[in-house]
Amino acid sequence: MSTIAFLNIGMHGHVNPTLPVVAELVRRGHDVTYHTTPEFREEIEAAGATVRLYPGGGQPFPDPPTPLTWMEALAGTAVRWLPAVLADLRRDRPDLIVHDSACLWGAVAARELAVPAAASFTTFAFNRHVHSPTRGSWDLLAAARARPRSLQGYLWSRRELRRRFATGGLPLLDVANIRQPLNLVYTSREFQPAVEDFDRSYRFVGPSIGARPVDPSFPLDRLQDPVSYASLGTVFNADPELLRSFATALAPLGGTVIVSTGQTDPDALGPLPANVLARRFVPQPEVLARAALFVTHGGMNSVNEAMYAGVPLLVVPQGADQPMVARRVVELGAGLSIRTQDVAKGSVRALARRLLHEPGFVEAATTLKAAQHKAGGYRRAADELERYLLEAGPVRQSVPVDPSQRG
Repeated sequence: MSTIAFLNIGMHGHVNPTLPVVAELVRRGHDVTYHTTPEFREEIEAAGATVRLYPGGGQPFPDPPTPLTWMEALAGTAVRWLPAVLADLRRDRPDLIVHDSACLWGAVAARELAVPAAASFTTFAFNRHVHSPTRGSWDLLAAARARPRSLQGYLWSRRELRRRFATGGLPLLDVANIRQPLNLVYTSREFQPAVEDFDRSYRFVGPSIGARPVDPSFPLDRLQDPVSYASLGTVFNADPELLRSFATALAPLGGTVIVSTGQTDPDALGPLPANVLARRFVPQPEVLARAALFVTHGGMNSVNEAMYAGVPLLVVPQGADQPMVARRVVELGAGLSIRTQDVAKGSVRALARRLLHEPGFVEAATTLKAAQHKAGGYRRAADELERYLLEAGPVRQSVPVDPSQRG
């Protein structure tokens, strides 16, 4: 069997889809190491991988999280972490490196060690029709003029990377779109925009949804139909008034309304209607299996899971790639979208009523459900990685050892 190293950025939306793949590879007998930040250690170890922690703790997130500041953070992180990462990899001697499409240090490490690499896309795959947030554009140029220090920080880090490591072939700007000969995309071909323009190096494996720990405290058996579920994810600090607006808009539609508050204290929402259940975290796949409607920020993982369950969506984008995801949901007829500033204007209830009662939305969601299941998920991703390993051939002897250990 092979040794496979995963390298990722410290964000739930990027780590979570890889965990079922890791567990499946371990089940098949492979040794898997996973380079991560401390907050993900427990769940990665539960998947069966050996954890390699990045030096210095967690990865700092840019503030504000714009494409330019994100580029600066990724390049700076690569400079800081690569020496320790390379030392770990030289000791582990992997046959394959799997890195997130925005994990610049993973791509550099693969080149430095001459190890075959695969990229993991937890959002859409990007090309000239589906624009990456860090692609060269007039908006990026304007941001560089407005934030010259961020630009200077990015350019300095890229110079350091080029001076100290093998960076040939990596994109100069588009560091959220680092491609490899094998690119795993965690959605279906049917949901990917402009899918006909991607070559066979892209494998649209569908949502990677595996078993998760059961939450015995959540009252799944007491939910009343129709179940409406609202969540704005875990990355953005949700405004309590926004969450309260969802709860009060959905409650009169009947059934049970579930609101996942994430980092927001449920008590901050104030008194809620009797049929509203507000909790920081809920077992999302189990709730979606019961839900008739999902109000979501449009994070790719959440939308993929909703489509996997065949649930119509009301998307309220908060940032990042979410407006793009919302547009695709609307294009395919599986849901509707609303701006955050319009939520308080009473539109949510009217849109939710349409999603619950107009059959076209359920029909489109059901079609996407079939596509998501057909794509194969984490088992297909593991198949693709194993096939790629076979095509690449034995590579252990080509992995350089630590120079300090040479005789």
